[in-house]
Amino acid sequence: MDQRTSGADALIDKGDAAPALVGVVCGLSAALFWALGFAGTRHGLKIGFTPVDLLLHRYVWSGIAFLPLVLRAGVSDLCGIGWGRGLVLMVLGGPVMSLIAYTGFLYVPLGHGSVIQPSCATLGGLLLAAVFLKERISASRVMGALVIVGGLGVIGAESIGHIGADGVQGDLIFVLTGLMFAGFGALLRHWRVSAVSAALVINVLSLLLLPVYVASGGLARIMAIGLSENAIQALAQGVLAGPAALYLYAVSVQRLGVARAAMFPACVPALTLLTGWLLLGEPPTMLQTAGLATVLCGFYLAQRQR
Repeated sequence: MDQRTSGADALIDKGDAAPALVGVVCGLSAALFWALGFAGTRHGLKIGFTPVDLLLHRYVWSGIAFLPLVLRAGVSDLCGIGWGRGLVLMVLGGPVMSLIAYTGFLYVPLGHGSVIQPSCATLGGLLLAAVFLKERISASRVMGALVIVGGLGVIGAESIGHIGADGVQGDLIFVLTGLMFAGFGALLRHWRVSAVSAALVINVLSLLLLPVYVASGGLARIMAIGLSENAIQALAQGVLAGPAALYLYAVSVQRLGVARAAMFPACVPALTLLTGWLLLGEPPTMLQTAGLATVLCGFYLAQRQR
């Protein structure tokens, strides 16, 4: 009887382990794709793309792919989100935020934007959860927020001491975009909008900007850079960092739950520094590494419930 029971428990454990393993693989893949998107942005700006050009690759291709889904769900109310809310979400978590973030990489190295933006998104999310959503913030999360601020101070010190005014400007841009994304997340929770629905609507609404881009001569500009470089950006921005990462993260949440899946976005800064080093030849400085290590400790504390 005991042997049969233990055998059944083993089968249950194996059955639980398989979905968990899938969730971990999907979550890590999503984090890697987001990191590749950051690295692709830095590479694109260095070879001559403008922030607006990168915006085209980030949203237009996925917008075209998602258009039939939104048309089927209903354009009049934008998949139940509504035009007013859809436009607000497009500003805070879509092309407007992305355009500002791309501009930041013109002023600071990859290690700054990849750490500052998600860190400020976490800090802003905790603040909005407490003030706007009236959620109780645990002592561990408050401590995590303070540690993250310390890590940001280390990275900011590099801008002040080694990069100068441009570095400070770039860092402040990523502070802004991080806070914008925090507002995006808070409104998703407040309006009870799923991340998938928001992604569909944001990408399709971004198509409204395409005629302006074409009229300004943008297509001729990007084609002059070359087909292969445009293909790289279409893959990095329009596929990996966009719908692919979102889908994989959604699978991770389904298999592991929200709390456990939240660890994967926290891996993005480290993976971005690693991919930037390996693919772009931009090794992180000592201050960037120290700031990242401090921020990761803060992420760990901020995700604990106690």
